[in-house]
Amino acid sequence: MPPTIDELLERARSRLLRVDAAQAARELADGALVVDTRPADQRAEQGVIPGALVVGRNVLEWRLDPSSPSRIPQAVDLDVRVIVVCAEGFSSSLAAASLQELGFWNATDLIGGFVAWEAAGLPVDKG
Repeated sequence: MPPTIDELLERARSRLLRVDAAQAARELADGALVVDTRPADQRAEQGVIPGALVVGRNVLEWRLDPSSPSRIPQAVDLDVRVIVVCAEGFSSSLAAASLQELGFWNATDLIGGFVAWEAAGLPVDKG
């Protein structure tokens, strides 16, 4: 029998050393690549994390894989610290686990997602 989404999420998270909002902010300040995968409508409504890169979830692996011709310049190698952010910290866990499967051993996600970032009183650009 195939796993449920809850089982997939649990399996993904068991491999991640997830970070809270304060830790993500410190790591962003220290040069970590914070990647916001939320759709445009959510970013327009909620705002964005200053300094975060926006990469659509549907192209995340292609944009970060250093061997991909579609990669972003920041994806220099598999040692890049990547913190994936979604709205509430669910799809970001699956995305970070997928990045680990690509070899990004240091990929993780933000516990609680953008909602937790904003609730912690961290900077948000409402544009």
